Amino acid sequence: MQSNRMLMNTAPRRRFLASLAGSSVALFGVVRAQGDPSPAPPTEVPLGKTGIRLSRVGQGTGMSGGNRQSNHTRMGFKKLVELFQHSYDRGVTFFDLADLYGSHVYFREALRTIPRDKITILTKLWYRYDGQPSEVPPAFARRSTEMALQRFRHELNTDRLDIVLLHCLDKPAWEEEMRPYMDALSAAKEKKQVRAVGVSCHDFGALKTAVASPWVDVILARINPKGAKMDAPVDQVIPVLKTAKANGKALIGMKIYGEGTLAAMKEECIEFAQNLGLLDTMTLGAESPAQMDESLRLIARFPTKA
Repeated sequence: MQSNRMLMNTAPRRRFLASLAGSSVALFGVVRAQGDPSPAPPTEVPLGKTGIRLSRVGQGTGMSGGNRQSNHTRMGFKKLVELFQHSYDRGVTFFDLADLYGSHVYFREALRTIPRDKITILTKLWYRYDGQPSEVPPAFARRSTEMALQRFRHELNTDRLDIVLLHCLDKPAWEEEMRPYMDALSAAKEKKQVRAVGVSCHDFGALKTAVASPWVDVILARINPKGAKMDAPVDQVIPVLKTAKANGKALIGMKIYGEGTLAAMKEECIEFAQNLGLLDTMTLGAESPAQMDESLRLIARFPTKA
């Protein structure tokens, strides 16, 4: 009889614990198989000579991005904020945002629980909202940049932006057209509103210009073992990235999985990126906690080549 009473008392407790575990899963938006350990956190690394330290991998927000939306923002606030929190809980301290993706206000919500001083925020300026750069008066471009940076800080509820890039440069001779935007970003850097400046490139000539430009602190470069969604074949891009490092540029890898086209060969992609010996960090567009965990396990499996 006593044995039956113990069983009756134990059953509700088990149901309670099971429901508690289910609540935890719902809260963080991640389901792990029983016995599947959490991945090791990524190492913290210096970003070139910028003085910034950040995790070896960053959470991106721009899958199929454009028109101030992306696959990430289309998840809605709840799922995306949960993804940000999950990545942070896993040790990711680098978050890759952009005005073009509309991801600032989503990350502001994450900053309610993620400590601002513990993370690095990268964002990007979509100068094309002003029109064709060759037709934009320099004074207008400078003022537009000042207003955009003020809006970015307001949208993120922060007093500073760690890294701001000119987004998607696609002309070799971009420096002349971008000079007013560059001047405004330099002024913001002097005021400590921005810590580092640079470019993301979608053209091989633009990439080579960035490598030689004294203004550029950081380059967001497309790189993977198959040349998918890259600016040029791999054997042409790697020597340019080597020159960038020799010139003191910080390098952030993107399109590591070829914007998803190389999803079936993630292990090879991560091993390639880790063995390059060129990237300071990389941004991955994980769209779920499981995807981020998978990448973190691969990064732990292939230590970075010095």
